[in-house]
Amino acid sequence: MSTERKNKLSKVMNLAWQFVKRNGLSMSEALVIAWRNVKLVSSMRRGIVRFYFRKVDGTIREAYGTLVERLLPATNGSGRKANDTVQTYFDTERQEYRCFKKANLAAIQ
Repeated sequence: MSTERKNKLSKVMNLAWQFVKRNGLSMSEALVIAWRNVKLVSSMRRGIVRFYFRKVDGTIREAYGTLVERLLPATNGSGRKANDTVQTYFDTERQEYRCFKKANLAAIQ
């Protein structure tokens, strides 16, 4: 098995366990959402992706985001500690950085 594949599987399992412990999801639900998160990040590193997530108030939000370096504005760093429970992305419609809780990712298109 390649190192890249092992890293991806490790990331999926770590995310899934995080969802089980912090969000009370079953392991099967957690694995589905973890794979969805890994696929989203991979897709956003290649281009602009349309995806949906559940906001804190329960509504579903459609977003277009990317992590492609050439499409991102210059940043100075926020000085904040990285939060492993949220996914940060650059919203191409609003032209600003946004984030959502990884456990709330609903779908990717």
